Amino acid sequence: MEVKSYMGKSKPYVILSAATSVDGKIATKTGDSNLSSKQDKVRLHKLRSKVDAILIGKNTVLLDNPLLTVRYTKGKNPIRIILDSKGTISKKSKILQTSNKIPTIIAVSKKISKSNFDKLCKFPVEIITAGKNSVDIKLLLKKLSNKKINTILVEGGGTVNWEFIKHNLFDELIITLSPFLIGGNDAISFVQGKGFEKISNSPNLRLKSIKRLKNHVVLYYVKV
Repeated sequence: MEVKSYMGKSKPYVILSAATSVDGKIATKTGDSNLSSKQDKVRLHKLRSKVDAILIGKNTVLLDNPLLTVRYTKGKNPIRIILDSKGTISKKSKILQTSNKIPTIIAVSKKISKSNFDKLCKFPVEIITAGKNSVDIKLLLKKLSNKKINTILVEGGGTVNWEFIKHNLFDELIITLSPFLIGGNDAISFVQGKGFEKISNSPNLRLKSIKRLKNHVVLYYVKV
């Protein structure tokens, strides 16, 4: 898949990506999110190798403790960006433990405590402050664009996805529909947050292409 570049634009090209159950969940109520097939993981990691950066929120770090590297295919590791308003990421997380090998940005707000700030400063990460009480996504994207980060893959979770959707700050959406039904009010949906009151408030999406991977279906949407 060709990843577009937004050279010279005020914000990077943003792709929202997730594997969901048929009923739109990205994890069970206990945090089990193993929805992708091997084929789909290869597809995702090829995409990771083509973008400048990959972005997740602190909740995903806490639940999954991911590496966010390229593994199922050959290619470069993207810059890792973690949204963590108060800098609560664990010192033992794989993200911080490997930050000497893989470029890592921690996006924080002015609300971060001195102790958490000092903790982050002990690691070779770049700390970007954007926002007063929580990370201001729009301001952060502008700062990332100034650093020549032109394409960002957002891999959730639901709260982070809502922030990008609510502020209309994404360009493309890639959903892998997995052959599972999860249910449950406490299971995590692809989009969490407050949600829109009317369907007319939703961004308009155009289905660009569909790819079948055995029992998984990958849907590629672009924002109209």
